[in-house]
Amino acid sequence: MTPEEETEFARRRKARNWVVAGTLLFFVILFYAITIVRIGNPG
Repeated sequence: MTPEEETEFARRRKARNWVVAGTLLFFVILFYAITIVRIGNPG
């Protein structure tokens, strides 16, 4: 693999990691919001 290919591979991996982290954060916030709504509105 050439240095250019390695750099591109690392860049894509980093971008993919950010997407995964963002998705996880979205679901954490979503479940937190759902929990707060359910606790605040019993029944």
